[in-house]
Amino acid sequence: MTQYLLSVHMIEGAAPPPQDVIERMYADVDRVNDELKEQGAWVFAGGLHPAATATTVSVSDGEVLFTDGPFAETKEQLGGFWVIEAADLDAALAWASKATVACGAPVEVRPFQDEPQAE
Repeated sequence: MTQYLLSVHMIEGAAPPPQDVIERMYADVDRVNDELKEQGAWVFAGGLHPAATATTVSVSDGEVLFTDGPFAETKEQLGGFWVIEAADLDAALAWASKATVACGAPVEVRPFQDEPQAE
């Protein structure tokens, strides 16, 4: 089984949906999470605070720098994610289809790299 990152993208600063829509989205995401767990595909998931709460850590000329804010200077930001195990890309895309409907936001699917084999 391959692990996949299902990343949920949001538009920073966009008006939030009404409270009843947010509550429905949370309930729908909980149902997807329960199904992932029941099917043995669940590894980990989480929602993130707004990108404005981020601190970017980088290195320049051997000096570690800390900068307030997200790394990417864009309105499109990572809002949350799932790490799942799936037999193949088609299975991961099926989970992402459920996830995008549940959370009402675009979901990007990317496989994790295979770990190098020990010699």
